[in-house]
Amino acid sequence: MKLYPLLATAALLASTADAIACTSLIAAPGATAAADGGGSMITYAADSHTLYGELYRQPAADHAPGTMRPVVDWDSGRLLGEIPEVAHTYATIGNMNEHGLTIAESTWGGRPELEGSGTIDYGSLIYITLQRARTAREAIDVMTSLVRDYGYASEGESFSIADPDEVWIMELIGKGKDDKGAVWVARRVPEGYISGHANHSRIHQFPLNDPETLYSPDVISFAREKGYFNGKDKDFSFSKAYAITDAGALRGCDARVWSYFNKFTKPGTMDKYLLWILEGKGPVMPLWVKPSRELSADDLKWMMRDHFEDTPLDMTKDIGAGPFDSPYRWRPMTFVVDSVEYTHERAIATQQTGFSFVSSMSNERPDAMKGILWFGVDDANTCVYVPVFNSTDFVPKALDGATADLLTLSWDAMFWVNNYVANQAYNRYSQMIPDIRRVQGGLEKDINAAVAAERKAIDGMPYDEARAHLRGVTDYWTAKATADYKNLGDYLLVKYLDGNIKKEENGKFARTPEGMPVQPAWGGYNERYFRSIVDDAGDRLKVVDVKLD
Repeated sequence: MKLYPLLATAALLASTADAIACTSLIAAPGATAAADGGGSMITYAADSHTLYGELYRQPAADHAPGTMRPVVDWDSGRLLGEIPEVAHTYATIGNMNEHGLTIAESTWGGRPELEGSGTIDYGSLIYITLQRARTAREAIDVMTSLVRDYGYASEGESFSIADPDEVWIMELIGKGKDDKGAVWVARRVPEGYISGHANHSRIHQFPLNDPETLYSPDVISFAREKGYFNGKDKDFSFSKAYAITDAGALRGCDARVWSYFNKFTKPGTMDKYLLWILEGKGPVMPLWVKPSRELSADDLKWMMRDHFEDTPLDMTKDIGAGPFDSPYRWRPMTFVVDSVEYTHERAIATQQTGFSFVSSMSNERPDAMKGILWFGVDDANTCVYVPVFNSTDFVPKALDGATADLLTLSWDAMFWVNNYVANQAYNRYSQMIPDIRRVQGGLEKDINAAVAAERKAIDGMPYDEARAHLRGVTDYWTAKATADYKNLGDYLLVKYLDGNIKKEENGKFARTPEGMPVQPAWGGYNERYFRSIVDDAGDRLKVVDVKLD
């Protein structure tokens, strides 16, 4: 596959892909494996440099007439106002509710003059809706009613909205300071297809008379009024009208969806869309594609760990990967050398993730586990996904926001323990990642087996009894994964201390017969790094023969 040059507007990568950066991948029923229930699956990575990874929970509740609900902006913690509460709200755990409904998002900003000034921010829109809706279609109605009645307070946003039977993508943007409403369009992902969004509006043309496509009555007329569109209705593109398509939107954002599609379609299928990703030319990448096989929850977990491996954007293949083939780049994403601007890639997996999940929803499983939220904190690449169920009615200590925060380290917090492991690996990635994969893979294999066994064990149980069983599963594996990763972090510190690699025998660090540490191995650097040193300072560092007279 040919690698095309960077778009001329690369400077916008820093403002678009750096500040707002989340990824949501989708697999509709018919595209998912029977072993996982054959229902809907969506993913989410909440990426932010200031977000602590924790599991949110709201219990079900009844509310007296006249009760008001405060609306607090998710990003800033600022009180936006109050809205009337409904008579009954459903229990939520993370981004899933007791009915298995799950909602994820990614922000794309859009035209700055359309940023909303109402009462409902995008985060509140998700969590209020989870308390009020049972199905994806109900959720769309609740979400659009909320922004209509109380006004939208955020920028352009894409939402993945899924129940066991359906997955929808909805895109929404405000109307600016003078009109607190919003324009939007929602499309159901067809059965057997996969889709996704990653900080860029993905809905272009859409059918105007189709029950699987919903939209605000003024979505086209408002664009005409603002001068964003002047063609025929059938040619209207939501993305081109309301979003900003630049290097950040394509290479920094759509590329992540491209990598997902590329992974699960036949080889070569997605090559023709690289020109769109890298130059904004050629055919627009489709909203959804048909995968070459059915996807499992594990497939989506590993996709959330993607760094463009084995593609032209592979982050381990340039000198930026350093001496240990690291697929990570510290911010800012763009840099200037000799007045020329360059960029690093922005992959799905990234160091600044607060939390991520793979949500698997299926009516084939018992009601208490019709929704499984495979939940992880910190970098998806190195996290362990633990099972949280739609019936879960508590938050384990390791995932509780009361245990720690982004400025308070605690070894009882899974977020901090995972960071302990990941941040050691970032600088010696190729050497440490096999050790991490061994522990991570072992835990997730055992967790999968435990969940499969529990699925059989609770079949036919009363709901409350099944909930208690599943509570134990979540509690046990969260605690074990946290403890095992603390031990892993300690192990990495000792094994790789001071650039050495300690040798091992029978699962322990090796000692001489006299009890002293065995001489460690020296890992050195990769060939590419050595060559870069020679290119930079070879004349000075070259070893010469010394012959004394």
